Amino acid sequence: MNIPDAELKRIVIIGGGFAGISLAKKLRNKNYQVVMLDKHNYHTFQPLLYQVATGGLEPDSIAYPIRKVIKEYKDFYFRLADVKEIDAANNRIIADIGDLHYDYLVIATGTKTNYFGNKEIERNSMSMKTIPQSLNIRSLILESFEAALLTDDEAERESLMNFVLVGGGPTGVELAGALAEMKKAVLPKDYPDLNINKMQIHLIQSGDRILDSMTEKSSIASEKFLTKLGVNVHKNVRVTGYDGFVVSTNSDLELHSSTVIWTAGVAGKLISGLNKEAIFERIDRIKVDAHNKVKGYDTIFAVGDICIMETEKYPKGHPQMAQPAIQQGALLAENFVNLQNNKPLKAFEYNDKGSMATIGRNKAVVDLPKFHFSGVFAWFVWMFIHLISLIGFKNKAVVFLNWVYNYIRFDREARLIIRPYKKKLQQSFTSDEV
Repeated sequence: MNIPDAELKRIVIIGGGFAGISLAKKLRNKNYQVVMLDKHNYHTFQPLLYQVATGGLEPDSIAYPIRKVIKEYKDFYFRLADVKEIDAANNRIIADIGDLHYDYLVIATGTKTNYFGNKEIERNSMSMKTIPQSLNIRSLILESFEAALLTDDEAERESLMNFVLVGGGPTGVELAGALAEMKKAVLPKDYPDLNINKMQIHLIQSGDRILDSMTEKSSIASEKFLTKLGVNVHKNVRVTGYDGFVVSTNSDLELHSSTVIWTAGVAGKLISGLNKEAIFERIDRIKVDAHNKVKGYDTIFAVGDICIMETEKYPKGHPQMAQPAIQQGALLAENFVNLQNNKPLKAFEYNDKGSMATIGRNKAVVDLPKFHFSGVFAWFVWMFIHLISLIGFKNKAVVFLNWVYNYIRFDREARLIIRPYKKKLQQSFTSDEV
């Protein structure tokens, strides 16, 4: 990898997400050699991926070059790499670009979409965890309307204009709201010769309420917002299959759709090499102690969504959101300094600053530790928090200007099919199947 040898101890960070970037920033000039590895050369602000998918933002406004983050950091190195294996016995990682020795290893690889073993759904549905996936969804949405204009088959047209979102968490709710606003204000202008009223948006949740990680008050408010926007909310329904045309469920509900977006769960992006005892296998998360040290190892740590720290307050681990990841990364940096100075490590305590979700224009829900509110004020709070959380002044400015323009014009300018997406299906659509 052409990383120079140094007298300083080497910390290798795998992953440039919220946890990895937070750790890297706090390790600046701390007498360590730090090497960050990632499959992409940019950090992605994942909470706004749905706006890329629905044409509200261009992808470069929610991405930031990792090299730009660390460009003035002494003894910092970045390599574009896909880490294949951890050789813990020899303190070494094995990647597609070579091997690298470490003194301390930090795994911050985040999560991937969890299909719960259903290969058919995995093969035929769309996921939205990365910028390329969001661009694929944007292309498929727009291509569906282009195809709906061309077909004379009414059943096929309805299928092309039928959008099914599986998972009633923040991603599913925010995506449903964005699509509903496109239906209301954008698509009728783009496709005047198409009956946009036939467009249907279905949000399917396996539990008895959407946004079940938030308060019941916020769940009820968000469902009311979505229903008012025309979204069909299906609760206590579990999707069992999707062949590319028909969505099967455990109820009487059966939907015909050419676009199914799966946001129903996540699993950790594991790297092979760790002992089985260190893995929570059902969701592929790495078990760590109160200092984010991987159980069974002295020199390997894990932070962010990939790890599970079981505490009395959080017996199932901390929520897989940005704040726990950022806080864990910051504390781990402090503990690395404590290791240098032979001081005791500090235990992680999550400072819950609250959670929020937006359902669309002037519609959002916010849960703070002592306050819960919804509506216009919550929407402004949501925008402010997300805006200041973006990395880089240019990204903040571009997103702010886009939001102002979209609000005034009620428009989404990034409705571009830059990279056409073609689904690979095992059978062709015929109206007899509908």
